[in-house]
Amino acid sequence: MFLRNVQQRSEHPALWTWDGSRFVALSWAELHRAVADMATLLAECGVEPGDRVAHLSENRREWVITDLAIQAGGAIHVPLHAPLTGVQIAEQVLHCGARVLVVSGAAQLAKLVPLASRLGRDLRVLSYEPADSIAAPWVIRTVGSDAFFSLDRQRGDGLLRNWSERLDGSDVATILYTSGTTGEPKGVMLTHANLSGNAQNMLVSFAQSEKSSCEHYRRLSFLPMSHIFARTCDIYGWIVSGGEIAVARSRDSVLQDCALVRATWINAVPYFYEKVWRGLRDAGVADQPGALRAAFGGSMSICCSGGAALPPHLFDYYQSQGLPILEGYGLSETSPVISISTPAVFRRGCAGKPIPTVEVRIAEDGEILTRGPHVMREYYRDPGATAEVLRDGWFHTGDLGAIDADGFLSITGRKKELIVTAGGKNIAPVLLESLLTQDPRILQAMVVGDSRNYLTALLVPNWEQLARALASAELADPENAGRASDERVIKLMRQIVAERLSDLAPYEQVRRFTLLQRPFSIDAEELTPKLSLRRKNIAARYDNEIAAMYADER
Repeated sequence: MFLRNVQQRSEHPALWTWDGSRFVALSWAELHRAVADMATLLAECGVEPGDRVAHLSENRREWVITDLAIQAGGAIHVPLHAPLTGVQIAEQVLHCGARVLVVSGAAQLAKLVPLASRLGRDLRVLSYEPADSIAAPWVIRTVGSDAFFSLDRQRGDGLLRNWSERLDGSDVATILYTSGTTGEPKGVMLTHANLSGNAQNMLVSFAQSEKSSCEHYRRLSFLPMSHIFARTCDIYGWIVSGGEIAVARSRDSVLQDCALVRATWINAVPYFYEKVWRGLRDAGVADQPGALRAAFGGSMSICCSGGAALPPHLFDYYQSQGLPILEGYGLSETSPVISISTPAVFRRGCAGKPIPTVEVRIAEDGEILTRGPHVMREYYRDPGATAEVLRDGWFHTGDLGAIDADGFLSITGRKKELIVTAGGKNIAPVLLESLLTQDPRILQAMVVGDSRNYLTALLVPNWEQLARALASAELADPENAGRASDERVIKLMRQIVAERLSDLAPYEQVRRFTLLQRPFSIDAEELTPKLSLRRKNIAARYDNEIAAMYADER
């Protein structure tokens, strides 16, 4: 599909990136040249078909080029999440047996220098930026015009020409390490057929809805490309459709970048859409007609959401502004798309319908099961974990859900995250957390209560919003309004929690809570790259606070 675009759309813009002053585009022909050069460089480093190439980089133009180049050589791409610590990176590099490590620059490489003895001196390292300042024991080759100057370009062209002839759909394209929200990360093995088929069938659903090939869309990509959501839905969706893609400068510049590149399609997680809504509301313009589309730069027409459940209030607001959020559902192990909503087929509280070739059924205990060409081959070097989730031809997602009479899939909770109280009540904490964070004065929430008599919660207030609420009620104490110990703050939060959960059963009420001064973060290993809660890590960090909430549990 990539080579088809090169042939048919040679001089058309393909990949837009920021050059320091503006967004500039590589044409499909220029992108082809860059991929061929990178594939040759990898071959000169000894990379052969079936070898694992680890890749540690933030989003950038070279990320896309490297992904395609690794596949052109028949090797296996092992992308690593950029925020990982040195120890985590080393463990995954060693586990997959990578022969070559590609890094973005000195900052990422510096994480690994203290672990050089574990990684060994034979590791080959390529860096997009000069890393001369790092006293690393490896020979480091800088990727750039100098590195490409002496390459045998005929060799690179040959690699790409023979791409489709050498590779088979059953060949492994990538090993993708899961976020590890419930345990140690596992290496998800996805094949070329998994990825290409999933991207094609996803676009088939959209093309049927839009009655077009979707090639007129210009995507803005800002989610981590090391995660399968961006990988398939941004990069491979763009290659399938033959449109254009722009790489955002950062997560903080997304709305500005949407305007600069006149983006028409964006994939994001609910947390992002929440921030956009809150920004408009805080500015007092949320209810103005056209305010939302203007915030996205005026050209946006497709907003897709995944990675977590979409709160109903966000669905309602975006729908009221004429820019509905199209929710989908999937996992790393399913390439990832299982179901999607499209402009013509969507429903409040649902994650759309299964895409073509994907089967879904609900087990007796409510777990979502799926089978089809989208399901991974296995977990790398982990037959036990593979056997646990792949049973009788069906992949067990670990998520709870339901399918309505019209075929729409809804996600009701996470099976492994279910809280079972001391009274035997099953509670999905995700539901409660979604209800709590719908209030603009609560930024984040984690509900606790497994094997306990009642539920408690760790709450991160939106301190700015809380201070405004106290001031409007003439309850503000300038010295303490931003402190978790202020009784006025605690009283107001108690009212908010009661109101948000008022429609739930008595056993689903949060009896006590602890207010936290700082948000949960990726850097503190409290959130995954897709911003899901790392519940075990958070519970361990706030063990004393949780224990205090149950001090007189009798």
